[in-house]
Amino acid sequence: MASRYHEVYNSWKNDPEGFWAEAAKAIDWVKPADKIFDPDAGVYGHWFAGAECNTCYNCLDRHVEDGRADQAALIYDSPITGNKKTYTYAELLDEVQTFGAVLQDLGVGKGDRVILYMPMIAQAAIAMLACARIGAIHSVVFGGFAANELATRIDDSEAKAVVTASCGIEPGRVVEYKPLLDEAIELSNYKPAACVVYQREQAKASMIEGRDHDWAACAEAARAAGKQADCVTVAATDPLYILYTSGTTGQPKGVVRDNGGHMVALHWTMKNLYGVDPGEVFWAASDVGWVVGHSYIVYAPLLTGNTSILFEGKPVGTPDAGVFWRVISEHNVVALFTAPTAFRAIKKEDPNGDLIRNYDLSCFRTLFLAGERADPDTLEWAEAQLKVPVIDHWWQTETGWAIAANPVGLGVLPVKHGSPTVAMPGYGLEVLDESGKEVPRGETGSIAMPLPLPPGCFPTLWQNDERCRESYLTEYEGYYNTADAGFMDEDGYIYVMARTDDIINVAGHRLSTGGMEEVVAAHPDVAECAVIGIADKLKGQIPAGFLVLNAGVNRDPSEVEGEVIKLVREKIGPVAAFKIALAVQRLPKTRSGKILRGTMRCIADGQEYKMPATIDDPAILGEITDVLKQRGIAS
Repeated sequence: MASRYHEVYNSWKNDPEGFWAEAAKAIDWVKPADKIFDPDAGVYGHWFAGAECNTCYNCLDRHVEDGRADQAALIYDSPITGNKKTYTYAELLDEVQTFGAVLQDLGVGKGDRVILYMPMIAQAAIAMLACARIGAIHSVVFGGFAANELATRIDDSEAKAVVTASCGIEPGRVVEYKPLLDEAIELSNYKPAACVVYQREQAKASMIEGRDHDWAACAEAARAAGKQADCVTVAATDPLYILYTSGTTGQPKGVVRDNGGHMVALHWTMKNLYGVDPGEVFWAASDVGWVVGHSYIVYAPLLTGNTSILFEGKPVGTPDAGVFWRVISEHNVVALFTAPTAFRAIKKEDPNGDLIRNYDLSCFRTLFLAGERADPDTLEWAEAQLKVPVIDHWWQTETGWAIAANPVGLGVLPVKHGSPTVAMPGYGLEVLDESGKEVPRGETGSIAMPLPLPPGCFPTLWQNDERCRESYLTEYEGYYNTADAGFMDEDGYIYVMARTDDIINVAGHRLSTGGMEEVVAAHPDVAECAVIGIADKLKGQIPAGFLVLNAGVNRDPSEVEGEVIKLVREKIGPVAAFKIALAVQRLPKTRSGKILRGTMRCIADGQEYKMPATIDDPAILGEITDVLKQRGIAS
C-alpha cells in the first residue's frame, strides 16, 4: 500500500498540539489536560499539563474491564533455566495489585523512589507496574551491576526501597545479587528503609533481619489479608521512572520519564510505527535495564493490549543460534525488535541461516533493529534469510522511542540500507555545522532537533535541570543536541554514522568511523567490526579496524586484514589513511550490545579509563590490550 507517512508527518508539522491531542484520545485519563503543551513549564515545556492519570491502569485494568482478562499479557520464556510461564491480563493485574500492596506495607508511597535490581524474570515487570500503580517512581538498575555503581544510583535517587532477586543466570554461571546489593548499601550515604528479595532456586540469598523481606512470603501475607493496591492518581507530568545513563563526569545522569506524554507516544507507535494490532504478540529481545526494555517489553505492548515476550536468554548459546526462531515460532510473534549486534552474533554462528529452516516462521512479519548502527551487510543478510522487511530505526535513552524510523503501520517507505529512514512525527531533524548552521544535503554534521521534543521524551534529568540544559540544550540554542553525527540525503532520509566523539580528524579531514565500518563489514569473512580513531603524531588521528571473523573461516587472519585494508582504500580512498586492521576474538560491549569504542580508544592511546559499568565481560578489554601490544600499538 502507498505510505501515508508524508500526510501524517505534515499533519503533525502543521498542528503539533492538535496531532498529540488526537493521539491522547487513546489513553484513559482521570482528568484531561488543561493545556496540551505548556511552553512555560520545565526546561523546555511540559506535555499534557494539568492532566491526571495512572499508567498501570492503562496497561492492565482497562483491558481486563474491556474483555481482555483471559488474553495473554506477558509470556516469560527462559531458555537459560528451561522455565516458561504465561500471565493473562487478569493474572498479571492480580500479581501487580498484590505486590503494590506489599510495597505500600513497607511504607512506599506516591513520589517515593524504588530501585529495581532484577534479572530478566516476570517479577521485574510486575515490580515496575506495581510502582506505577501506587505512584512510586521506579529506577531499574541492571541486575549484577557493580556495587559502587548501584550505590551512586541509590544515593542520587534517595531510594526508599530496593527490589531484587537472589541471583541472575548467565550461560554457564550464576551471579548472586544479594552480596552486591549489601555492599552497595554499605557504600551508599543514603540507606533504603527496606529490601524485597525474590528467592530463585539457583541461589538462596541470606537476609538481614529488619531490613530484608522475602517476596513470596510478603505476597502470601498480603493475599491472606485481602490486600490489593488501588491505582493512585498522579499528574501527567509526574515522573513514572528514572533511568540512569553513564555520565562522562562519572556521576550518572538520571533520565526522567513522565506518565502522560510517555503513554500517548508509546501507544501511538505500536500501530503506526510497528504495525502491530491489539491481541498480537510483540517481542522486544532486550533487557528491562535498558530503555528498550522499559518502552517495548513492559509499557507499550501492554498499553495497546498486545502480548509481550520477556526473554531470559541470549541470541546464541542458549542453546544455539536458533533460539530466536524457536521463540518466534512457538509464541506466534509477529514482530521482533532487537539490536543489530544480536543478528551479527547469529550470522557469525549460522552464516548460511541453516537453523532458520528448522522453524515455521509464517506468523512473523517484521524485524526491527536499533541500539547500534545497523550496517547494510547485516541488514541484507537478515532480509535474505527471513524474507520479511528489516527495519532499522534510531532512538536514544533520552527520547524513549524512535526519532527516525520506517513506519510500517503507515505503509513502508522504500528501504535505504544504512539509513533508519525518516523523522517520526514530533521530531524535526537538522544537520548542523559547528556554528549551528544547516549543512548542505549529503554533508556530515551534528544531528540536532528543534525544541520542544515530543511527548515521551525526557522532560529533564532527575533533580538537575541545569545539567540537562548544559548536556543537551546549550550547544545549539533552541535545539536538542543528539551528540550523533551524520547526514541527510535529498529525500530527507537521515544517516546516523557515529557519535560525534567518533568523527575522527585525519590530517584535517573529518571522517566517519561508521562509513569505514560499513565497508569493513561488507567483507564476506567479517562477522562484526569496530573502527576507532587512535592518536597519531603526524596526522592527529588514524583509523584502526578491529575485526571478528565468521565461524568457519579457517584461513590466516592476516590475509583478511590485508583484504580489508585494500577494500577501505578502494571504497573511501587514501584520505582515510586506513592501514591498521586487527583480527580479534571478541569486541567489548555493553550488556545491550553497544560496542565500547571509547574505551578501546583509551586503551590504544594509553590513556587511563574507568571500567564501563555496563560492560558485558571485562576480560575482553584484556584481550584487546594484548592484541594492540602484540602489534606495537599500545604500550
